[in-house]
Amino acid sequence: MSSPVRSSPLALTVLALLHHKPLHPYGIQRLIKQWGKNQVVNVGQRAGLYRTIERLRAAGLITVGHTERDQQYPERTVYEITASGRTVTRQWLEQMLAVPKQEYPEFPAALSYVLMLTPSQAQEILQQRLDHLERTRAALDTTLAAETERGLPRVSTLELEYLRTVTEAEEQWLRSVVQDLASGHLTWPAEMPTAFDESTTST
Repeated sequence: MSSPVRSSPLALTVLALLHHKPLHPYGIQRLIKQWGKNQVVNVGQRAGLYRTIERLRAAGLITVGHTERDQQYPERTVYEITASGRTVTRQWLEQMLAVPKQEYPEFPAALSYVLMLTPSQAQEILQQRLDHLERTRAALDTTLAAETERGLPRVSTLELEYLRTVTEAEEQWLRSVVQDLASGHLTWPAEMPTAFDESTTST
């Protein structure tokens, strides 16, 4: 069975949360933040969450259960997962875990054009990124330590372990690049390589 809806971290998260119980969009967003899933799922803009919910509903993976009315809040639509939604959730989960996806993050794309900067400029800018990575890793260490202190099982923090490992790996690599730029071991010609010269491109 296949779904016309493309899998995404946010779509998977919505379906996974609805596995547990029916929820309205605000409840979904609140749980994502309470459970720390906003470390791996972009839920900063509620409009994106509503668009995802609507796509899942249109595909028949979730359905409207009922509407909640409360004097303190506007009317809220509560969603439930369907049988098709449960099947697709399992399919997406297995696919995302088993098969690495070709993704196109910003950083490697920017690195491919670092020749537009001078070595000293690149060193200064990459040092800023390195500083950010160090703070991010320290924050992840703090979070992981707090979760361990709370007695949570390791399986509930595997995504944080992964983020910490990836962050540390990039931090170590980037530190070596910054050091090589500072020492002059990494540099590049003042002129752009001929591959970038339009005059050498055949028409």
